[in-house]
Amino acid sequence: MRDYEGECENLHGHNWHVTVRLAGEELNELGMLMDFRDAKAMLKSILDKLDHKYLNEVEPFDAINPTTENLAEYVGEKLTQKLPSDVRVSSVTCWESDHCGARVSWDGKTPSAGGASDE
Repeated sequence: MRDYEGECENLHGHNWHVTVRLAGEELNELGMLMDFRDAKAMLKSILDKLDHKYLNEVEPFDAINPTTENLAEYVGEKLTQKLPSDVRVSSVTCWESDHCGARVSWDGKTPSAGGASDE
């Protein structure tokens, strides 16, 4: 990580877990906001571009640090571009370990670095 003093300044990796929450005003005729299969396929298309890559060489992380917070924001912004117009991203949580993660919420666009625990 650029301009960071500590262990994370060295090249290292994570096994990321990503949770996305979607929102909308109305359910469709089947009683769903959208088919989870479609949402998962959209998310997979975004994450596949990051998987097994040196993130410091992948845009936009070639210019900004690939922090958990920046990854959550990136995933949310890319997913927003793919979703139907009546569905929106409510939040994206990226976990870099079982105990540390960050959530970015688009209901007021408030980044939240919650999720650290000692459990």
